[in-house]
Amino acid sequence: MATRPLQVLIVDDEPLARARLRALLEAQPGVRVAGEAGDGQAALEACQRLHPDLVLLDIAMPGLDGIQAAHRLAACSPAPAVVFCTAFDAHALSAFEARALDYLVKPVRAERLAQALDKVRTFLAGRTDAGSAAPARDHLCARLRGSLRRIPVEDIRYLQADEKYVVVHHARGEDLIEEPLKALETEFADRFLRIHRNCLVARAQLVELRRTADGHVQAVLRDVPQPLAVSRRCLPQLRETLRPA
Repeated sequence: MATRPLQVLIVDDEPLARARLRALLEAQPGVRVAGEAGDGQAALEACQRLHPDLVLLDIAMPGLDGIQAAHRLAACSPAPAVVFCTAFDAHALSAFEARALDYLVKPVRAERLAQALDKVRTFLAGRTDAGSAAPARDHLCARLRGSLRRIPVEDIRYLQADEKYVVVHHARGEDLIEEPLKALETEFADRFLRIHRNCLVARAQLVELRRTADGHVQAVLRDVPQPLAVSRRCLPQLRETLRPA
């Protein structure tokens, strides 16, 4: 039986760059260009329609940029593989945080593209063998003046959205990361619970739900002195979780 071609979505705001990538991909065996998109938002919409195996993603684009789009793609199930294609090499740390499989600097060479496609095939084959979901990370990464700080997931007490960042509250303090709260909730569903539209708490840290004098409900966490607000929408699931078996 013939092997199914690798389905690739090209995302770049420059038509000439998309045309060059298409030509390079069409010269590669076992590859099919499933579609193109000119920005991050269009890429998300195209992925919903086309379900590509791989997204070749530019970084510097108007509106939703490539890094932001990659974080949102990570919340898909199954998430496509992502390989960044950019004219600059200054985004490598952000690409690492976004869990890209590879990072290509323009102009992309055919040999380098072939290496990236081999990585994607290996990744997809491993995911198929292990099930459709990629294994959860055991740490998150925060950027600190050009370096990366690894935050063990087991040390995280809660995660709170703050505009375009998420504040990670952990055993050694707090750090900012640029990952959507929804993507983190999906990836770590067995470890974190949503108590509010802007907050996830570690299951192991959740001690009790407490009702205040004015009727609001708060979550009391171990090792967190200040109780956290619980929304009415999240309350039924939280009560079910805390109910004794």
